Amino acid sequence: MEVRLKFGLDQLLYGMKQNNVEQIYGKADFQFFDEDENVVLVYNKLKAKLTFYADEDFKLGYITTSNSELTFFGATVLGKSKSEVLELFRANKIEKWETEIVEGEEMLFNEDNWVFLYFDYNELIKIEIGAVFNNQDEFDWKFKA
Repeated sequence: MEVRLKFGLDQLLYGMKQNNVEQIYGKADFQFFDEDENVVLVYNKLKAKLTFYADEDFKLGYITTSNSELTFFGATVLGKSKSEVLELFRANKIEKWETEIVEGEEMLFNEDNWVFLYFDYNELIKIEIGAVFNNQDEFDWKFKA
């Protein structure tokens, strides 16, 4: 499952609607509404949660995953050390990270690509990626219906 920063994950593109996703992956194992009334689809086999933004006509805007087959730039990353993961990003010209540590778990965030990396025990355990904004401060939707 290749992460395509600013575009999506695997066959998923930011801006897809729930029915577009279901045509690819079928019905989710379950779904719920988050605190902002966004729809979140959960796919157990993919180990992914897909968030469709209520205030954006329920377009796919955010993905959380801990899928062991996840790749960035062609390399698998889950289970890798922080230094290994950051070296991969540096080699692909992504070097600016904000860091936050909560209860020993370290979260790194790169705003330009809207990617969060979660490390626990110095191992990448989860990523979150989201749609980015364009120059007009609007979401840069990649899926064109």
